[in-house]
Amino acid sequence: MKAYVFPGQGAQFVGMGKDLYDNNPEAHALFEKANEVLGFRITDLMFEGTEEDLKQTKVTQPAIFLHSVILAKSLGEEFRPDMVAGHSLGEFSALVAAGALSFEEGLRLVSKRAHAMQKACEARPSTMAAVLALPDEKVEEVCAGIDETVAPANYNCPGQVVISGTVEGIDKACEKLLEAGAKRAMKLKVGGAFHSPLMQPAHEELAEAISAADFQVPLCPVYQNVDGKPHTDPEEIKANLIKQLTAPVRWTYDVQAMIADGADEFVELGPGNVLQGLVKKIDRKVATSGKQ
Repeated sequence: MKAYVFPGQGAQFVGMGKDLYDNNPEAHALFEKANEVLGFRITDLMFEGTEEDLKQTKVTQPAIFLHSVILAKSLGEEFRPDMVAGHSLGEFSALVAAGALSFEEGLRLVSKRAHAMQKACEARPSTMAAVLALPDEKVEEVCAGIDETVAPANYNCPGQVVISGTVEGIDKACEKLLEAGAKRAMKLKVGGAFHSPLMQPAHEELAEAISAADFQVPLCPVYQNVDGKPHTDPEEIKANLIKQLTAPVRWTYDVQAMIADGADEFVELGPGNVLQGLVKKIDRKVATSGKQ
């Protein structure tokens, strides 16, 4: 069975999507529609901008979403997923690719999410750190001993957890995690503490937009980040998407559940190949490939 997976923030690169724009008329039309919906030419930043341009959350998120979704649409009849999942932002790409949301509505939600997250980041200095070679339970225990703002944010694969929190809290946590035996505990170059309680202001803003959006039954199960389980009910999908901003991304659990349900081939659609690497770390036996 074939699972399609969609990357999140951090996978962007200058020139992403340009081949599609230049060589596929349907893709070209969708990119131009996106420029219209967003009210600025995001294609200029994607194809010819600087790395700094692309690093802005309000640009990064819609750019990755567009690249991923337009890739899926460009596959036409070839795109026949048995299941889909996306990492963080990638969950929106997965939902649009699977027909649970329209292209325009998905793009509007992603843009709103990006702006809300940028505002939350600016309101309180915060960051994230990657922790390597410690059991999930140990990372959770150390975070719980710091304060309520430090928490696991991404369970990426066994032995790789990303934590989120205030700058001071993350510094303390990194120190304690290294003492506890982590191979590495290193701060990431990100704008803020994604998937943590510090995203609460963004959560409230996005919840209203998601609740008002028109979700349909997807053409296949969508394995969602908050619980690592398959969903097809539009109301459940909405509720999980609302929780996603302040809850951890349980990517390890997503992939394990998809494999348990029969997935033996994972195809990553979008920039980069990070998810292929994580899937292999979760289970070496499954086949992985990607299109960008």
